[in-house]
Amino acid sequence: MRYNNIVEGKFLSRPNRFIANVEINGKTETVHVKNTGRCRELLVPNTTVFLEKSNNPLRKTQYDLIAVYKETLLINMDSQIPNHVAEEWLKLGDIFSKDAKIRREVKYKNSRFDFFIEDGKRKIFLEVKGCTLEQDGTALFPDAPTKRGVKHIEELISCINEGFEAYILFVIQMKGPKIFKPNNNTHKKFGDTLRKAKKLGVNILAYDCTVTPNSINIDKEVPIKL
Repeated sequence: MRYNNIVEGKFLSRPNRFIANVEINGKTETVHVKNTGRCRELLVPNTTVFLEKSNNPLRKTQYDLIAVYKETLLINMDSQIPNHVAEEWLKLGDIFSKDAKIRREVKYKNSRFDFFIEDGKRKIFLEVKGCTLEQDGTALFPDAPTKRGVKHIEELISCINEGFEAYILFVIQMKGPKIFKPNNNTHKKFGDTLRKAKKLGVNILAYDCTVTPNSINIDKEVPIKL
């Protein structure tokens, strides 16, 4: 996945979860933050960030903040990108066949899942979660309590009971973490539900990404410690 019109800036402040003030070429710009999470460990004053400039002159904000340096670690923090890179990766045939039919945003009963995959006789629901939190070489999810995340796991368990396969794919939006863990300190309920899902047959995957200022692609599987 590649971005266009990338520029470098210096993060200054974040008035609310949707916007930030960033210095670009010596001028302070109000930019759109493509991640409504807290990201407190990432958006630190004076840190280097990367932004995509919009081609739409009518937009109120001309830039989208998509990546940030955490010391020497470049992290993509665009919360809209994990599903895009997951789709590109799934089509490569690494875990399902290249002939698998892949559909986005598929409704099932009262749920809407990120992907529905038909691979021969196999019928699979797959949810994607983007991970931007890293601590001492460990990738952690979530970075804030997520009732929605717990609901998604419980819905996948119900799919198992209906005869479908179910997957959760954690897209670690950086290169470097050696292990992935649920963030029990932040939301133990999420970790408990994830552990229950594993026991009941939900497949849990975590993959890191190669990240540059203007690209992100899924790369290698990362061990999971539940």
